[in-house]
Amino acid sequence: MADRHVLGISGGKDSAALAVFVRQRMPDLNVEYFFTDTGKELPEVYEFLGRLEGFLGKPIVRLNPRRDFDFWLREYHHFLPSAQTRWCTKKLKLAPFEQWVRPMLAAGDKVTSYVAIRSDEEYREGYTSKHENLRVSLPFLDAGVDKRGVMDILESSGVGLPKYYDWRSRSGCTFCFFQQKIEWVRLKERHPEAFEEAKAYEKNALEHGSPFTWTHRESLTELEQPARVIQIVTDFERRKQRDLASRPVNPLRPVDRIDDIDEIFGEDEGGGACVVCHK
Repeated sequence: MADRHVLGISGGKDSAALAVFVRQRMPDLNVEYFFTDTGKELPEVYEFLGRLEGFLGKPIVRLNPRRDFDFWLREYHHFLPSAQTRWCTKKLKLAPFEQWVRPMLAAGDKVTSYVAIRSDEEYREGYTSKHENLRVSLPFLDAGVDKRGVMDILESSGVGLPKYYDWRSRSGCTFCFFQQKIEWVRLKERHPEAFEEAKAYEKNALEHGSPFTWTHRESLTELEQPARVIQIVTDFERRKQRDLASRPVNPLRPVDRIDDIDEIFGEDEGGGACVVCHK
């Protein structure tokens, strides 16, 4: 029997900052880092994982689901995952983690899983343990680390931010349904092959009677029309300027503003995200 410490890396800024934080605060702790790879991640995510591994000085274990997205799409009768039915998180993220940690628990090990819930956000359970020897630790909550603290950790360590933050707010699959419409437009610009794949999945699902499209009340074929793209970009820029103008200036950081696309939503777009995928 042993004490095991595991920390899931999503490819996003919060979990990366937590890995750096734990490495700096508890250097003698033997943490096992893991990344659950759906096979549908952005190229920028893999580049960032390599950069993070360089700082941590040890590999991030890749966990792959036994069955891929296409298998589960067929199992769910070609219904796309959605905010209401997040089967992708369950089958491609949580299940591989449970399969990985199960032998540890079977051996009688006590496992602590570290989750990057910040002090400035509502408490969201990253993973509800069903085993008495598996517990969840929330170091950022305990230490009072907020969004600005996360940015400071990544900047001061030299790890920095994933490159996809130049155009997208979250990690996760290329066709994540939590994307805003502006992010779909940018996906088409940056990774047209991934956009076409998402469009093919959507067309297949609609042909099988799925009520969902990737983005709310609009197919990707409709969204990519030139006039619609112009409208989406114009609406986003207007919201962005309105949001920036309304933010109070921090006297300690007079020129510091986090341009967070995640906070700029239109009337037809909602927030939310799966903690396991995006943190």
